[in-house]
Amino acid sequence: MPTTRTASTHWEGTLFEGAGKVTLDSSGLGTFDVNWPSRAEEANGKTSPEELIAAAHSSCFSMAFSNGLAKNETPATSLDTSAAVDFTPGTGITGIKITVRGVVEGLDNDKFVALAEEAKAGCPVSQALAAVPITLDAALA
Repeated sequence: MPTTRTASTHWEGTLFEGAGKVTLDSSGLGTFDVNWPSRAEEANGKTSPEELIAAAHSSCFSMAFSNGLAKNETPATSLDTSAAVDFTPGTGITGIKITVRGVVEGLDNDKFVALAEEAKAGCPVSQALAAVPITLDAALA
């Protein structure tokens, strides 16, 4: 049975002059401001869809990699993962770079990289960004 997590956004105004608030509904952890300049220029204390994707991807990858290392009987002491999502106005998301540094006893760098590649391929967020169908339910209020 799947687990569903939700977030929602209330937006007012046009793309360039408007603004919105994205709420992490499932966790209740907060509501964050979002607008076009924070997406296409400087963040200025606001988030963006790409930053939220980066957060999802870095945490999902870390979980997948941690699991792969444990299955290899070389559990990580620590993993530090970042994801950088490139966004080009008018084009969209043009790339994602995952960077990971780990402390893992009994593992050489080549095996670390190979297991990281497996985690990247097996991470559900990586898979979702590659090929999951997106459904839409749209209606006027």
